[in-house]
Amino acid sequence: MKYDHILIRYGELTLKTKNRMMFVSKLKSRMERALNSTSAVVHANRDRAYIDLNNEDEALVMNKIKHISGILSMSPVVKIEKSVEAMKEFAVKFAKGFDKGSTFKIEVKRADKNFIFKTHDIQQLLGTEVLMNEDHLIVDVRKPDYKLMVEVRFDAIYMYSEVLMGVGGLPLGTGGKALLMLSGGIDSPVAGFEIMKRGVEIEAIHFHSPPYTSEMALDKVKKLIDIMSEKSGEHIKLHVIPFTDLQTTIHDFIPDNLSMTTTRRIMLTLAEKLATEIGAEAIVNGENLGQVASQTLTSMFAINEVTSMPVLRPLLTLEKNEIIKKAVEFETYETSILPYEDCCTIFKPKAPKTRPNLEKVKQFESKMDITEKLELALKNHTIYTDDEKNTSEFIDLL
Repeated sequence: MKYDHILIRYGELTLKTKNRMMFVSKLKSRMERALNSTSAVVHANRDRAYIDLNNEDEALVMNKIKHISGILSMSPVVKIEKSVEAMKEFAVKFAKGFDKGSTFKIEVKRADKNFIFKTHDIQQLLGTEVLMNEDHLIVDVRKPDYKLMVEVRFDAIYMYSEVLMGVGGLPLGTGGKALLMLSGGIDSPVAGFEIMKRGVEIEAIHFHSPPYTSEMALDKVKKLIDIMSEKSGEHIKLHVIPFTDLQTTIHDFIPDNLSMTTTRRIMLTLAEKLATEIGAEAIVNGENLGQVASQTLTSMFAINEVTSMPVLRPLLTLEKNEIIKKAVEFETYETSILPYEDCCTIFKPKAPKTRPNLEKVKQFESKMDITEKLELALKNHTIYTDDEKNTSEFIDLL
């Protein structure tokens, strides 16, 4: 079947009333960004969006938009004129692709209630036409092998036979802005995708400690940003914080079993400062309750004490296998498991405290004078986006 459009069904934004078109506009903008390298054209109204393929491959187009939040589901469709002859012709064309001996069902939705035929009439009309031309098929309205779906809208009739699920949620740019703490592991990219699904725009912060962490470890994080940018249709900024000086200071002044707690506290302090600078309203991380020593409730309490900014943890209660499954779906898993360690892994203590005493932690930290080092780390940080990658690739081709 030669499809000419992609039908887009909205997610939670259908629950919006007076401001729905603001959400629709944001979603349309995200899809246009994701498809800017194609000739496909996005049209969006209050109830549906349609992508005019302009001879683009439907699978390629759907792959580019499948991770955009706000899309509940999508279908490759054929747009036909509102006539009996056209409906019959294309119903038979679709049925020719159904396996012999299989069952089918005609499903009809009528947005245009003034259309000459009622829902039941269309079902009978098209079902009869299919059976007359494809006698190897059987009608089954309960559990059919195939569904032939017909939407009668005001402008045309749309016909399709498959529905692919999107991520749902709300369009990016409708839920504020947050700063993602991106380590390079499996969890934090998934946390980023999950928070973007709630309409929250993100920038990311990564702590880099050369020469203890290699350029390959940093390249790995940049690749994750590239993937997240491509999938979300958003150019996500990555803020790379030089962390070597601070990390060696922690090593010199803090007992080994409390060093991870202090490291996370300083990271969160820097994250809050950067979040304030970029206008973010929250910090996001990939913490999962009880997964490691720094992610017990006691540890989280001690670490969170340094900030009054909300710290969002979308993965808090998930099983590890659930997080891995999501990472595979978001296509970040293979990059996340590359064997290049971040600064937390390199400086990981042998026996970290799972229940750190906050007063003892603060007592040891009081011996460090790191105010200037914090400011220098922020001042000397670098920014990377996938725009930089695209520019570099273009220059390499010259």
